[in-house]
Amino acid sequence: MRVNSVAVVADLGESYGNYTIGDDDALLGLVTSSNIACGFHAGDPRVIDRTVAECVARGIELGAHPGYPDLVGFGRRLIEASEEEIRTDVLYQIGALDAFARVHGGRISHVAPHGRMGSIAQTDAKHARAITDAVFAYDSSYIVICQQGLLAEESRKRGLEVGYVFLADRGYGDDGWPVPRSHPDGLIYDPAAIGDRVTQVVREGTVTTVDGNTVPLGHDADIVLLHGDHPNVLENGTVLRASLAAEGIRATGLREVLSEKAALAAR
Repeated sequence: MRVNSVAVVADLGESYGNYTIGDDDALLGLVTSSNIACGFHAGDPRVIDRTVAECVARGIELGAHPGYPDLVGFGRRLIEASEEEIRTDVLYQIGALDAFARVHGGRISHVAPHGRMGSIAQTDAKHARAITDAVFAYDSSYIVICQQGLLAEESRKRGLEVGYVFLADRGYGDDGWPVPRSHPDGLIYDPAAIGDRVTQVVREGTVTTVDGNTVPLGHDADIVLLHGDHPNVLENGTVLRASLAAEGIRATGLREVLSEKAALAAR
């Protein structure tokens, strides 16, 4: 039996200086959780301040979204960094977001590594160790957002709770992993398809791949992600929430989803 709830998260706070990315104000009406850029791949102190304040005011879970120091590439390029550099970069970014969370009376719930850093951590032991070492050292109550792989394994070794994410607007391959963004179907532009595939994943644990096959996702969908820089993100989010409601699936906070999951497993 699967839980009848899922958290809905978007990447937020990705604007920088005079550059605006995404419509955070509108997105905040669609999500239950947030992944907030911490200033390395996107965001700046003013943007972080405003984003955290709005999330706290609306009761939206706060998540740190650390990435490579790569504003030009938006954190989606591989940076050849040492394990110590990755660990301290992640630690630095968590601390930055936590400062604003404390000022506004909020608390970080989870850490979701961004872009290339997050994807390579699923298969690269150096990245997985560095990220989880940083999270564990700062606050071992934080949830680590990831897919199945080394990041989940290293998190559990340290006693960290894991929240499995499904990328709602990304195409998946027959191996149950997202295909590269360079793939013709790497990014999904049909909001109805996004809504259908999310309810399919939550209800059945399967995903329809870019080749039209239905395969097991390989992990639960505790939280579904909308990329804030997607050109159709607001329509995607609106249709996604409507699809969940039509199927009787509750959109709630990640901690509530994981609590329900634990209670179900204990029966």
